[in-house]
Amino acid sequence: MAGLMSGKAGLVTGAAGGIGRGIALELAREDAAAVVVSDLERSRAGGEETVRLIEQEGGTAEFVACDVTQAAEDEALVRHVVERHGRLDYAVNNAGVATHKPLPDVSEEEYDWILGVNLKGAFLGMKYQIDQMVTQGGGAIVNVGSVASLCAVRDISVYVASKHGILGLTKNAAMEFGEHGVRVNAVCPNAIRTPLMDASPPDFVAALIAPQAIKRVGEPEEVGFAVAYLLSDRAAFVTGIGLPIDGGYLTGA
Repeated sequence: MAGLMSGKAGLVTGAAGGIGRGIALELAREDAAAVVVSDLERSRAGGEETVRLIEQEGGTAEFVACDVTQAAEDEALVRHVVERHGRLDYAVNNAGVATHKPLPDVSEEEYDWILGVNLKGAFLGMKYQIDQMVTQGGGAIVNVGSVASLCAVRDISVYVASKHGILGLTKNAAMEFGEHGVRVNAVCPNAIRTPLMDASPPDFVAALIAPQAIKRVGEPEEVGFAVAYLLSDRAAFVTGIGLPIDGGYLTGA
């Protein structure tokens, strides 16, 4: 039986580890024709490890370096997928960064860094992905937001702003390009086992898990399950949503 992603080729940014790796692996497991794994050049080793893990399970993947804050690199990434595979069936904009500080302690440089990677990166990715998908007659995009796309979270105000922005871009792009066959959705995870989460202060992680109905950290592949569905033809009537993958974090919000 064919998987959810059978015959589809596309890309995942920020896929050298963490949620991006979990998504890339799950897309391959769902029979994607090709997964272009992307991340910064300095993360090449992690990206190539993601490729190795996919190929180890019989999938097709390759690593392409891309700094999502640079328009020329985003454009080149999309062009690479199309030149290699004929079209861009799906794209996952996952690259993201964060800092844990009260708002007055965040420097202007940190603000620019977080908004640049998270929000500008998603904007630039979608700019070229949507253009290609409209040209070819359709496609599907998933942006990786956060529960911070949907509510306030203490001491990460700039991150919250960036993730709210991603959800806004998702909704508007879905509204504007649905008639062209392009679907755009977002997933909104809470506490997921990633290098970023592992580096977070223990009390911060405990505070994230405490309101959850399911009292554990989620796994990257659990985000991948939802992404694969949203990118698949089974979600053909789903667009413009921000799907919480949060262990019930928002049930009491």
